[in-house]
Order: sequence, then structure tokens, then C-alpha cells
Amino acid sequence: MEKMTEQNPLGVEKIHKLLTKFSVPAIVGMMVNSLYNVVDRIFIGNAPDLGANGLAGITIAFPIMIILMSIGVLFGMGGATMFSLKMGEGRKDTAEHVLGNAFFMLVATGLFFVILGQIFLRPILTAFGASETVLPFAIEYMRIIFIGSIFQTGSMGLNNFVRADGNPRVAMITMFFGAGLNIILDPIFIYGLKMGMAGAALATIIAQACAFAWVLAYFLGSRSDAKLRRKNLRPRWSMVKSIMALGIPAASLQFANSFLNAILNKGLLLYGGDIAVSAMGIINSLKMLLLLPVIGLRQGLQPIIGFNYGAKKYGRVKEAAKLGVLVATAISVFSFIITRLFPEQLILFFNQDPELLAFGVRALKYWFLFMPVVGIQIVGSSYFQAIGKAKIAMFLTLTRQVILLIPALLIFPRFLEMDGILFSTPFADFFSFMLTAGWFVSALRKLEQPEEKRTAEDAG
Repeated sequence: MEKMTEQNPLGVEKIHKLLTKFSVPAIVGMMVNSLYNVVDRIFIGNAPDLGANGLAGITIAFPIMIILMSIGVLFGMGGATMFSLKMGEGRKDTAEHVLGNAFFMLVATGLFFVILGQIFLRPILTAFGASETVLPFAIEYMRIIFIGSIFQTGSMGLNNFVRADGNPRVAMITMFFGAGLNIILDPIFIYGLKMGMAGAALATIIAQACAFAWVLAYFLGSRSDAKLRRKNLRPRWSMVKSIMALGIPAASLQFANSFLNAILNKGLLLYGGDIAVSAMGIINSLKMLLLLPVIGLRQGLQPIIGFNYGAKKYGRVKEAAKLGVLVATAISVFSFIITRLFPEQLILFFNQDPELLAFGVRALKYWFLFMPVVGIQIVGSSYFQAIGKAKIAMFLTLTRQVILLIPALLIFPRFLEMDGILFSTPFADFFSFMLTAGWFVSALRKLEQPEEKRTAEDAG
């Protein structure tokens, strides 16, 4: 095992070089991947026959799309975490079995959502806050998106394994390929063929199907170290449970984000109408775009921390974690400055409506108030996932989106109406940062303890 560990660059190469090698492609890839939703909103928001109602429709649909993404995260990041740990331990056969089981679950759950979406589309969209005006736009979009569920879960999930297999550049190319194709097809289908919402959705699922085929070919071809083998597709339920346990912290953030968006949309509709829903759809696109570099950084850190923790190289684990927090903070501060300098320009890029612009600028300033500390919260909580401590990771991940933010969205508006909705996010960002920072610093200090004492504390 030691020989294999020494030969793997994850165990010997300088941390800052590894972070650049793994995180930069992940950051670029995540930014590009976000264009699926952002580009749809830009084209729809500027289409004369869609405009604000089209934006509201895709905003209502977005929480459902997040659920599909969360399945990719559940089995993709959970499986890739276990994959990295097993590779670090020198157990390649077990790592390949993890890959096969994760692939099976990605396809099976994707198929489940294909069926669910076609049968219960209207009640699902109504439950997520669609008004009678917006419902037809949301139905036209999501009916097609649900058909491509397998492609979305499969491409997103397997791409985590490509990165964990030691090929972050291929993972980045996969995202470039899919998002680039979506950008090309969107104006053709929406404007050229005049397909409206259906055109945006069709462009998205065609692009995701091509990305899925690309990443599948990687694990069936000669470029990958680990292979996707037929014998490993049969689910071993104990392994599936372990994959899910490791994937739940990151996936729960996505599930919570979906639930959060549903609650948010209902509140916006109540206190501000469809214009508020449309404007917040733009705000969420911008927040996703500005936060995804931190998510990409987290994905790049995962195999570095996971491999070195499995190989018991705790000094390298600590170095990687500290550097990750430093870079995440720099990204978050930069994002905060952008929203302060160019709020009007950011909103106008999506839609020109004066009423939407006025609300959007106001909401943008509130929503990003404590953005500088969000990076620390994301990286700090994901550290525990990378080292296999799923319960701690899940708790810390949920503090911001569930334990603090959702109650705030339900309680604050009762007293402050729309201002209560807008104050909820900075409240949750600050207090979740305080909690995560304390836990994270304590965990890094434990790495300096002797092996026997650390093992005893972990067992206790």
C-alpha cells in the first residue's frame, strides 16, 4: 500500500500545486456547468414573448432541477469520496466496485424521476409555488427537463469520479462540452425555431445527454485508471448505504436548497407577486454563479484531503484545509465587491423591466451582505465529508440552509414582510459561519495529536 501511495501524486506533490491542478478545472467546470441555468434565464428573460413570466416560470422550476442535481451529488460526491479513500488505501478493486454501484444508482434514480415528472408535473409545480399566470410556462419547461433526468444525474455524478480518478482536466472538458452545446442550441431553439420555454429545455437535455455519453466513454475507454465494469454494476446494498452516508452532507445541501427555494418563492409571491419571483430568480442565478467557484474549490480539495487522510498524512491534510479556506475567502470577498460595485448592471443583463430592476438591486444588496464569510462555511463543513465524518459534515452543511435560513424565512416575514425575507440570508450566513469555524479549527488541532489519542477521541 505504501508503494502505491508514494507513487500517487496526491500523496507526494506540493499541496498548492495539487490544489491548482484539481481545483482550477473544477472551478472552471462548475462555472461553465452553471451556464445551463443562467443562459436559459438570460435568453428567456430577453425573449419578447416570454420576459418576466418566462423568468418566473424557470424560477419556479429551479428547485425541482436542484433535486435532480442533488441525486448526482448524492451518489457522485459520496461515491467519489469513498473511491478516493479506497484508492488511498491501495484497494483499487473496491474502488471500482464503488464506481459501478454509484453508476447503477445514478441511472436508476434518474429513471424514477422521468416517470414521476410525467405523471405528477402539474401538482408538483403548484406545490413549488407556481401561480396560474406562471404555471403554463413552468409546465412547458419542466416536462422536457424531466425526460432528461437520467442524463443530468448521470453526467453530474460520474464527473466527480473522473476528478477522483486523477483527471480533473477531463472533468472540466466534460462540463465545457455540455454547457457550450447548450449555449449554441438555446438561441437556435428559442429564437430561430420559436420553441420558447420548450426550446430552452430541449437545448439543456440534449447538451446533458452528450456530456453523459462523453463521461461514460471515459470510464469504458483507455484513458481512465479505474474502469466501469459490468460485474460491479450489481448493487451491493451495504456499499450503497456507505456511498449515500458520505454523499448525504453535500446532497442534503442541494435538497435543502430546493426546499428553501420553494418556501422563498411562496413568500415572494405573497409579498411581492410574480415580479418579485422573477427578480429573485435572477438573484439566485447570480449567487450560484458567484458561489460556484467555492463549490469547485471544495470538489478539488476533496480527493486531496481524502487521499492523504486515508494514507495517514495528516500534515498534508492540514495544509490543504488551511489553503482551501484562504482561497475560498478570497473568492467570497471578490464576489461581495462585485455585487456592491455593479448591482444594476448585473440585473439588467437578464431583463430590462424597471420594476424588476428596482426590486432586484435592493434584494441583491441584502442577499449578499455576509458573502465574505460564506466560503469558510462551505469549505469548513465539506472538510468533514472528505475525511469520512458524514454526520458532522451533514450537520454543519445544514446549519446555513435548513437549521437557520428556513426558519428565518418562515418567521421574519411575519413581522417585517418583504424586508424579513431579505434579512433572512445574512442572518443565516453569519451564524452558520461562526458555528462551522469553531468546529473546523478544533478538528485541525486534533490532527496535531498523537494517533492513539485521536483514534480514541474519534471512537468516543
